[in-house]
Amino acid sequence: MLQQIFSGTNIALIGVALAAILSGIGSAKGVGIVGKAASGMLAEDPSKFGQAMLLQALPGTQGIYGLVTAFLILWKAGFLGGAVSLTTGQGAFYLMVSLPIAIVGLVSAIIQGKVAAAGVNLIAKRPNELVKAIMSAALVETYAIFALLISLLPIFLVDVSAIA
Repeated sequence: MLQQIFSGTNIALIGVALAAILSGIGSAKGVGIVGKAASGMLAEDPSKFGQAMLLQALPGTQGIYGLVTAFLILWKAGFLGGAVSLTTGQGAFYLMVSLPIAIVGLVSAIIQGKVAAAGVNLIAKRPNELVKAIMSAALVETYAIFALLISLLPIFLVDVSAIA
């Protein structure tokens, strides 16, 4: 019974779920943080809606990165082509490659949301400083991109059929 539950196929699916779920949670939380700050600013000055939306969209990218990683694992592991039978090692490989974007996506989206919310406060007082606000939030994005690369490169470069 435990062998069926912890099959390579199911372990890989755990990786798929973690990549999508954790980065999605981070993005939802980050976008929400910016949304709260933006709502306060827009109550005072609705003309700044476009600027607020730019900042609010930034933390949403980590959820996209996790979703892309999840789909690529599904594709490379053969889930999109029919019946799949992965060894425990192959399943563990896919679980491991999902973790960088799952964990960094979760944390960086929340932190990026906080930085972008501070950017909303900046443009509330100094509307001409939007580029500085975006750049500050974009610096956090760099680490999500690094995690995405660390998750995706093995998916494309490692011959999973050689893993027992």
